Amino acid sequence: MINFLDIFAGAGGLSEGFVRAGYSPICHIEMDAAACNTLRTRAAYHYLLQNGKSNIYKKYLIGEISRVELYSSVPKEVIDSVIQEEISDSSLQGIFKQIEAYGKNVDLIIGGPPCQAYSLAGRSRDPNRMVGDKRNYLYILYAEFLERFKPKYFVFENVIGLLSAKDEDGELHLSKMRSLFKQKGYETELRVLDSSQYGVLQKRKRVIIIGKKGNETGFYPEIEINQNKYTVADVLRDLPSIHSGEGTYYGVKERCQPSRYLIDSQIHSEKFPITFHCARPNNSRDLKIYSLAVENWNKKHTRLKYSAVPSELRTHKNSAAFSDRFKVVAGDMPYSQTVVAHISKDGHYYIHPDKNQNRSLTPREAARLQTFPDDYFFESISGKPSRTFAYKQIGNAVPVVLAEKVAEAMKPLFDED
Repeated sequence: MINFLDIFAGAGGLSEGFVRAGYSPICHIEMDAAACNTLRTRAAYHYLLQNGKSNIYKKYLIGEISRVELYSSVPKEVIDSVIQEEISDSSLQGIFKQIEAYGKNVDLIIGGPPCQAYSLAGRSRDPNRMVGDKRNYLYILYAEFLERFKPKYFVFENVIGLLSAKDEDGELHLSKMRSLFKQKGYETELRVLDSSQYGVLQKRKRVIIIGKKGNETGFYPEIEINQNKYTVADVLRDLPSIHSGEGTYYGVKERCQPSRYLIDSQIHSEKFPITFHCARPNNSRDLKIYSLAVENWNKKHTRLKYSAVPSELRTHKNSAAFSDRFKVVAGDMPYSQTVVAHISKDGHYYIHPDKNQNRSLTPREAARLQTFPDDYFFESISGKPSRTFAYKQIGNAVPVVLAEKVAEAMKPLFDED
């Protein structure tokens, strides 16, 4: 068994892919309270499934038991394996001690620090271009984990903006990062991977850095590219038809036959009901625009420009700045636009392609585009489910299937060592 640490874990998309490939998590470290609860719930899921107690998890998904009852049904160390801490100079030693208490060798470290400081969008919005943002330097703390636990390999994931992000001296963060990792004893290699080439029906590019202890080069594994034969409709069509403001957080029972894609990518869950198929409410103005956007796509196969929206429906005077504000997730395309955390603010960029439903995507539909399995439950801070918390976690995640592809490709590397 290959043991790994998941740091800057988020909601666990990267980790879930490695677990699916047969790796074993020791701990997850994450500062966000809601994401930590999601990680705890997923840890409980894996334990219950492995121990023949999946009926307990099913009761949770249909709302028959509380989160407290779910967590009390598994050993305490399962829940405690999720460490809710901000990774900082002051917290490092305490985090290290909690990890070491498990008494396991760390073969692999995975994770990517928050991407806002490196992202092109983040830099474009910030007057200082995110220069000096402390999140730019979280890789230094990542390197402390490498020095302490000395894994054979590590996987560092981030946005493609990392390739061009610079510090106060005009130097690339990536160059300094790789230099630091080398000082800690690790050679690094990287590639930009487009999720749409690896079984994900979403256009999502990410920098995946793989580090290996020692000085050897040429170790980056070949990751098999998928020939996609599906469309985005294969993600959506089996779910119940709902309108704006409708749906349920718990236990969707009525659904059509799942598509071949949902089965092949292991999104479809035979044992458990679907959760979070609940649409956010919209005002009448937005719904009229949504309807126009879908009509425009169906007739012309073009996106609705804000300047083409009737003046009585517009809320912004600057049509040029908001030209791409409304966008349909086109069911007839082989992949969707990138799902990002802004979906937690509004759904204008993620309009459902069915005009009759006339709404934006539900968290479950967004999660499917991120290839999270249907039995993955997204938590809030409280025990009450929240669309907003779910959308944010989903938008920030690594697609599970992409993570699994990377994990599978890396397994022979451990056999060689």
